Amino acid sequence: MNLWWQRRGVAVCTALLLSTLSGAGAIAQEKSAEDIASQERVVRAGGALLRGLDKVSGRTTDLRLQVGDAVRLGRLEIRLGECRYPADDPSSDAFAQLTITDLSENVTRFSGWMIASSPALSALDDARYDVWVISCQI
Repeated sequence: MNLWWQRRGVAVCTALLLSTLSGAGAIAQEKSAEDIASQERVVRAGGALLRGLDKVSGRTTDLRLQVGDAVRLGRLEIRLGECRYPADDPSSDAFAQLTITDLSENVTRFSGWMIASSPALSALDDARYDVWVISCQI
């Protein structure tokens, strides 16, 4: 009897999750239209402030970059393509287009946009180093 109740509970939880996700899809579609509209109010900055962490030593380093420049963090080369921020509230968030290359292996470890408010959404995958965006430099 106990096993039956456990299975029943799993089925109910699954049904609730699916109904929530199907509703969330509609909300996500509405938000994507809002996101597209808000993209028009984004300003490009001339540089960015990044922070690097050496996971072995525990030392953090602030990295200031101008658009098009590169800086080294250990064996990594970090290149800034762009930095954008909301025109209405410059201090609220930053979006930086980065290319991070492992010079010891000549391999690109990260290429894309990092978002200051959600660093785990699009993160560098490296065993020793972490890099994240702090802000755009106006």
